[in-house]
Amino acid sequence: MSLKSQLTEDMKTAMRSSDKHRLGVIRLILAAIKQREVDSRSELDEAEVLQTLEKMLKQRRDSVQQFDAAGRADLSAIEQAEITIISDYLPRALDESALRELIEAAVNATGANRPQDLGKIVAYVKSHAVGRADMALVAHLAKQRLQPA
Repeated sequence: MSLKSQLTEDMKTAMRSSDKHRLGVIRLILAAIKQREVDSRSELDEAEVLQTLEKMLKQRRDSVQQFDAAGRADLSAIEQAEITIISDYLPRALDESALRELIEAAVNATGANRPQDLGKIVAYVKSHAVGRADMALVAHLAKQRLQPA
């Protein structure tokens, strides 16, 4: 079952069970996917749907930081709840050791060997770990890997 189909089914389930919060978040996700489809004038594939979910997750994490800094725990809690629901639809994230292996494969595949090649590594990892890697962590680990010894 595709992710979009799963979301549609979960939306129906949330409607039946009167889970208004989950229903609202799923509707936000489906609206974001539909907006990207309208903008690109084509149906999104699984990788593009995952990218949309990653973007939504990043937006909410940024919001949580800003709300916490402003002392708005109430709004931060709402965003945290949305993060939990959105995360349910993303594949299981790679751990640090798996990311290091993927970065090493990227170095071998792209020939990157200096700090200026960071973009090559990040692009490689992004294409091979869609929805499974925190790109900020990837960039940090790749910078460590490219530091001169």
